[in-house]
Amino acid sequence: MEIKPIKTEQNYSEALMRLEQIFDAKKGSKEGDELEVLAILLEKYEDENFPVDLPDPIEAIKFRMEQMDYSQNDLAKVIGLKSRASEILNKKRKLSLEMIRNLHSMMKIPTEVLIQAY
Repeated sequence: MEIKPIKTEQNYSEALMRLEQIFDAKKGSKEGDELEVLAILLEKYEDENFPVDLPDPIEAIKFRMEQMDYSQNDLAKVIGLKSRASEILNKKRKLSLEMIRNLHSMMKIPTEVLIQAY
């Protein structure tokens, strides 16, 4: 395939089909190099045309709690008091900077998610 910028849906479809064909190419081979460049072009096109919004901060906390099998008591240990954890989860209290830092370091929730308005 001739590598060129992906500008249209047709270009995008063709690039995806080619990616499937060479997906198992060995790194450093001609097809491996093509795969690497094609993946970069596809990622750029997808970022520009199919943007993904960041999740709601509280929903992100709830999701991560579920993943880590955390209870509200566990969350309280991360952000402070149990009553604060309840207020945060019910959106009655905003996250403080210290809470954001703790959630990021202890639960590995990205800060860019936590700092959003809700």
